[in-house]
Amino acid sequence: MVNEFLEKNLKQLGAGAAFLLVYVPTFIWMWDRWFARDSYYSHGILIPFVTIFLIWHQREELASTKKTNSALGLPLIIVGMITHAFGSLMRVYFISGFSMLLVLTGLILYFYGRAVFKKIVFPILFLAFMIPVPLVIITNISFKMKLFAADIAASILNNSGIPAIQEGSIIRMRHTQVVVDDVCSGLRSLISLMALGSIFAYWMKSVMIKRLILFLATIPIAIVTNVFRIIFLSSVAEIWGAQYAGGLFHDASGFLVFVVAFILLFMLGRILE
Repeated sequence: MVNEFLEKNLKQLGAGAAFLLVYVPTFIWMWDRWFARDSYYSHGILIPFVTIFLIWHQREELASTKKTNSALGLPLIIVGMITHAFGSLMRVYFISGFSMLLVLTGLILYFYGRAVFKKIVFPILFLAFMIPVPLVIITNISFKMKLFAADIAASILNNSGIPAIQEGSIIRMRHTQVVVDDVCSGLRSLISLMALGSIFAYWMKSVMIKRLILFLATIPIAIVTNVFRIIFLSSVAEIWGAQYAGGLFHDASGFLVFVVAFILLFMLGRILE
């Protein structure tokens, strides 16, 4: 049985092995970014396993799908490899990471055809969530998000009876101040929630427009829940002291906010269905 499988899929296995070998530097770069301190992509290690599960979930449907070689795969493989070579030489591994999706798409089309690819297009595209965005872009977006969150939080605190002044990413109150740093910008939860929202939209039994609405809703949900986290921590710091708003309490509130965002996303999905 094993020998028969190897004989029938020798070319595919060889292409797969070559693919993994060529992209070893890119995998190492992604691994370092996934497990870096205060990483925005700590979820990255889970993405390939989710993709594998989604494809495995369609195993019976895929087994009955006609498999044909498609010449459309070759141009994608060639363009992807050229892009990978450029990204590797310039040490821009973000470019190399996305070339990997291009090459993978080309391999699937070449060996299995368009019918198979159409059935697994989402699991393949989902792999994009494991590729870290360049740090310069992350820093820029995070900076804007934390300023926006601090501005909204200070405004709501003032309207709630807690005098607060925003100075950049700092919220000054009567007895203390809270610094909205990069970790509290909400970008980390936004990236993770977008990945989760895409799965919800994929599994949602409804028309495409409603799926798109659900996916895009992850952005305001992540931003709003993060703002309320900052308001909550600022209130705790002002009323009970800054020492109570840091440490374990700070980290626990981040986890709780993500849970609330998850529940809101789930409820919205049910409403749209």
